[in-house]
Amino acid sequence: MVTIKSILNCRPPPETRPGGVITLLDILPADHKSYDKNRPPKNNEQPTIVYFHVTVLSIDSINEESMTYVADIFLAQSWRDHRLRLGTGKMDDHYRILDVQWLNDIWRPDCFFKNAKSVTFHEMSVPNHYLWLYNDKTLLYISKLTLVLSCAMKFETFPHDTQFCSLQIESLSHTTEDLVFRWNKTDPLVVNPDIELPQLDIARNETEDCTLEYSTGNFTCLEVVFQLRRRLGYHLFHTYIPSALIVVMSWISFWIKPEAIPARITLGVTSLLTLATQNTQSQASLPPVSYVKAIDIWMSSCTVFVFMSLMEFAVVNHFLGSGHPIDKGYEDIHDLNSIIDSQSRVWNFLGFKLSATTANFTNFCSNREIALGIDRVSRFFFPFAFVVLNVVYWCTFLD
Repeated sequence: MVTIKSILNCRPPPETRPGGVITLLDILPADHKSYDKNRPPKNNEQPTIVYFHVTVLSIDSINEESMTYVADIFLAQSWRDHRLRLGTGKMDDHYRILDVQWLNDIWRPDCFFKNAKSVTFHEMSVPNHYLWLYNDKTLLYISKLTLVLSCAMKFETFPHDTQFCSLQIESLSHTTEDLVFRWNKTDPLVVNPDIELPQLDIARNETEDCTLEYSTGNFTCLEVVFQLRRRLGYHLFHTYIPSALIVVMSWISFWIKPEAIPARITLGVTSLLTLATQNTQSQASLPPVSYVKAIDIWMSSCTVFVFMSLMEFAVVNHFLGSGHPIDKGYEDIHDLNSIIDSQSRVWNFLGFKLSATTANFTNFCSNREIALGIDRVSRFFFPFAFVVLNVVYWCTFLD
């Protein structure tokens, strides 16, 4: 039976092998039993240091409802394994490209993406990874991955919010006594400047250390944090401006004569229903959170303004009462006054008194003046209050 030991003992010295081809047996120790691929290559009992570099190619598919986002990255890991040996004449170059399958027989970092929901390794048109060996026994492994990552989003200030989404890399089984992750000193993170998101801007990105203490020990962890600031343009033209116009449209009823009951009721109810539909559409992409958002404050305030304009007409209609003389065909109060005066003289001549009729009409005229006065005050009060709302709202939520 042919064993690895027999191959190691029978193979010719590396320098005599033609073509300068490196095999796995050329870099493993002569005593292969002394090499444990499950133990980090600690030197002088110091933890093994693995340096990381991340190149972000794209960020897309940011989903507020599921609180996830998708990132395409190049992940580079480099570490030094002093247990390897390099045959004479095999490392004339600065580095050599090795078979990636050799990682199954030598030690490699056991990193995983802590907040990843799924990881896709690219294999078209060739497997998108490679392994380099430098002449100082440093190994560099680079792979291209597509990650679906979770992001704990907060929507208190939506749509004026800024989200902080991370990419966390942690050791699976080695504590900080054996293994430590560090960012590359020169260029730990590179983000493609051409990344364009529909509603968000990458305001800032940084690298951090996220090492945590568990019940089994401290496990090394590195983190990339993306600061995503939401653009206001989409919501400005699809939520704020339409809802503000609906509120302004409800004020038209203040210029319609109080006797036009169907017109004023229809305008108020239509505005209220349209605003309710607008409110539903503005939050269709958000999860059903229990706290109040900035968009909730805006839409609720607009709904209150439209509802109050409808209630204003109820007050006006209350003062008008029923049986309005205008509804009976008279177009002008003064004309009606002259008609009643002439009729009063005739009936008084015949011995009848119309003092009650005159009093009732005088009372109606007084109530109508009150109703018209309410409309006149509302024409200025409602716009002024809405302007105050806008000043307070935008000063509070707009950076």
